[in-house]
Amino acid sequence: MRLNRSLWLGVISVLSGMLSLQASQSVAAEKFPVKPVQVIIPFQPGDTDNLLRPFIERMGEFLGQPLSLVYKPGAAGAVGAGFVATSKPDGYVLVGTSHSSVAVVPLTNKQVTYSLDSFEPVACLVESGSLIVVLSSSPWLTFKDLIDASKKAPGKITYTSSGTFGTNHLIPEGLAKEAGVKWNHIPSQGSGPAITATLGGHINMASTAVAPAAPHIKAGTLRPLAAYGIKRLQAFPDVPTLQELGYTIASPSYYGILAPKGTPKPVVDAIYAAAQKAVETYNVQIKTRLEPFGVDIKLMNPEEYKTWLKGQSALFSGILKSMGN
Repeated sequence: MRLNRSLWLGVISVLSGMLSLQASQSVAAEKFPVKPVQVIIPFQPGDTDNLLRPFIERMGEFLGQPLSLVYKPGAAGAVGAGFVATSKPDGYVLVGTSHSSVAVVPLTNKQVTYSLDSFEPVACLVESGSLIVVLSSSPWLTFKDLIDASKKAPGKITYTSSGTFGTNHLIPEGLAKEAGVKWNHIPSQGSGPAITATLGGHINMASTAVAPAAPHIKAGTLRPLAAYGIKRLQAFPDVPTLQELGYTIASPSYYGILAPKGTPKPVVDAIYAAAQKAVETYNVQIKTRLEPFGVDIKLMNPEEYKTWLKGQSALFSGILKSMGN
């Protein structure tokens, strides 16, 4: 069966268009970047930006174009992350965030139209952490003390976090299931209010990020009982991890950069190379800026970062199912 001449010309035209588009994309990727890059921070100033800014500034130096931070907070990071998920995949709009807004929020917020698969992970840069803290006057000196007391008073012991269905709400829920106890979650409107409620004695304990708790731990007004990470916190090396205490849950807070799905690999590679150089040239000035937040450097390449994010998505999906969600 012979194809007529007009059909052949149509096929050739389509193929030529595709090749032309691929060629133009390839040229654009090779020249990247030719203009400033926006890094969307999906939270209010004063948290995520403090952890990522020192590296983002250095990355701009290595890329030859500035990387500017743009704040788009709201809906636990969903507003900013959603904006990036639907942005043109050319490397000029990125998101700088923790794993929560891209791997956990899509599981808990049915209004969200993106998923983890809507992004190209570029580089993980920073490892922070979360932990359980109680008042220094609390009778619970260890995490075991807390569990023992919880078994004697099911549902009576209260804890707070920065909000419902955030990672610091879900981790204790999964932990309680594993430990065979029941806690009563009373959400706060952010990390600061959660710490304030705990300091005021209105709540028995807080599940919190390190940064807002650190000054109070150092001042001796809060006592840390357990950390959620894979390894002990640099800022508080005497605090055991949950895994050291015999539990399976481990969920450090990793902060990094992601691009929209479909961003050309050469562009992703160029951004990662700049991130790698920024980490390799880590100096005393950057260390001084990060020390108050109790964080460590945690460099992951795109594939490593993608694998870790998928693991976190699976972890929190399992916790949500155990909660009946």
